[in-house]
Amino acid sequence: MVDDIEQRIYALVRPFNGVYLFNNKKRQEVFTPETDLDTDLKLDIGEAEDLMDKYFSEFNVQRDNFAIEKYYPYEPISWNPFKKPIPISVPDFTIGMLIESAKAGRWLYD
Repeated sequence: MVDDIEQRIYALVRPFNGVYLFNNKKRQEVFTPETDLDTDLKLDIGEAEDLMDKYFSEFNVQRDNFAIEKYYPYEPISWNPFKKPIPISVPDFTIGMLIESAKAGRWLYD
């Protein structure tokens, strides 16, 4: 059952990682629980919202206090090209978090 949940989550995430011509299995990225949705898969906020909406409905996970803005914070825009942007620290947003929350039936992370 646990491996089934993990495989179903990998199957849910795979289309958000892009489509491969001729469905070449060798070129498809191998997902692990440590795969980060933001840094590894490079999902933008819109794609992440779509993924999480599907995730919550398909796995019947309660949203509780889930907020996408925690993982994709607003980045201020500066019109000054010489001003160095201030780095914003963002917590990890991994496939493992989706797996553990699906097992628990609710979002486990603040």
